Parts: sequence; structure tokens; C-alpha cells
Amino acid sequence: MLGALVSRFSLQKRSAHADEFDVRFIEVKDFPCMSDREGQLYRRDGDMRAWLNSDLQSFTPLRFAPPQLMNYQGRAVVMDPDIFAVGDIWELLNRDMQGAAIMCRPKSGRKGRKGAFASSVMLLDCAKLRHWRFENDFGEMFAPDVKRDYMDWVSLNLEDPATIGLFENEWNDFDHLTAETKLLHNTKRKTQPWKTGLRIDYRPADTFQLFPPRHWFRRARRALFGDYKFAGTYAAHPDPAQEKFFFDLVRECLEAGVITEAMLQEEIEKGHLRTDAFNLVGA
Repeated sequence: MLGALVSRFSLQKRSAHADEFDVRFIEVKDFPCMSDREGQLYRRDGDMRAWLNSDLQSFTPLRFAPPQLMNYQGRAVVMDPDIFAVGDIWELLNRDMQGAAIMCRPKSGRKGRKGAFASSVMLLDCAKLRHWRFENDFGEMFAPDVKRDYMDWVSLNLEDPATIGLFENEWNDFDHLTAETKLLHNTKRKTQPWKTGLRIDYRPADTFQLFPPRHWFRRARRALFGDYKFAGTYAAHPDPAQEKFFFDLVRECLEAGVITEAMLQEEIEKGHLRTDAFNLVGA
């Protein structure tokens, strides 16, 4: 939630049109269909895993909720809470979509080369996405015949490619901050700047790859000890400028009254925020 508050502040602060759009949180707690599935098996990348609402990334299916929440009208930019505005989001909201229902960028790495898209930032024409029915689609990951694989869903592999347009990578810049960056996404979970030194609280994706051997280790560790035991700690972000960027935003949030020092202290005590956060914001 701290990341989401800082993200919302950045979107409003960096826009010359902040009074012309809303920023709303979409939360797991407001979707009973998700809590009802706690502990049940769903398909992810060909494997069956237990659904845990407490997992760091349990929110990701909610990327597909906005069209329904907006009664299939208007436009929305949906984005993860670890993404922060450098440029003006108004430019993206008013982008010429050239008839596309979705605009996004390709994923990076192996999955991107195979045609997967990054749904972590999407510009949506909600009227063209009436087939997105969140409760039904979410339930399909758990169906006895498993109609929907999580990775296919979040990679937009289930969409007609003709309905997907591309925007510049700078609108979802993966751990890359330059003068051209519009939205900075601290997407590498192990190096998120606000988590350095804390115990890892997410489940690394398992795959069936034979190489590199780390995939064998992850599967064996999870089978023997559970999802988080011996998973290690969050590392420092390799780009100090991105760490500074985040904590400068936190300081601005404190100064604006968006968050309080008591809130930061509570997040530290819960293990959601690194212990030296006050030093980094200069509070």
C-alpha cells in the first residue's frame, strides 16, 4: 500500500492535468472471489500451485478488472503499484490508440522474444474489452479442466494480437531510468529499492527449464521447506539513482501529508519497508 500511495502521488504531481483524471486503487480485499480461492490449486506456467492471497503479487489478476469496474466505458491506464511517474500520464491517457483495444509494451527477456506482452502497464479502451469478466476469468484458473493458465493470461496470450498496439518502452521502463523515462517500473522484485535487506516475501516463478540449475534448486527448496524458507533477502538496487528517486518521492509525500512518519514506522515494523528508510528520506 505504501508503494501504491507513492505511485498515486507521483501520477498527480507529475501531471499538468491532475484534476482531469482519477487514480483509484483496485484491491484484493474487495474481490471475494479471490479470498474464496485461498489455498486452492491454480495453473501457472504449466504447473499447479496453491493460490495465496498474502503473496506479494496476488494482486496481478486485478490488472484485468478495470473495464468491468468502468461499466465498459471510457479509457483506463492500469498499472502495478511499483510503478512511478516521471512524465505526464495525461499524454498516455490521450494517446491515439489507432483502433486497438489494448496498448502496452513487450515483456523483456525470453518471454518477450516468444511474443509475450507486459500487462503491468496497459492503456485500455474499455468498450472493446467486454469479454473481460473478472470473476469468471479468475475462476477459470481453478476449473477442473483448467481453461486458463495464469501466465498466458497476464502475458496477454489469450487476446487477439490484432487488438493489441504497442507504446514506447518508456511508458513501462523496467528498472531503467533515463531522461526519456515516462513511467519507472521497479519490476525486478529482488532489488525493489524500499525492500533492501528484508526477507524475501514473494514466490519466484518455477519453470520446467533444465538450465540454469537455479530452477532445480527453487523447486526443491519450495517442495522441502515451503515458499519462503531460505529464499534469502532483498538486494540493493544496482542503480542508486532509482533508490534516490523513490525516497525523494517518499519525502515529498511526507511533506504533502500524503503519508505520515507513523505510517512509515508501521510499515517498517511489518517488514514491508527497509529499516533505514528514515535515513534515506532525511526525516
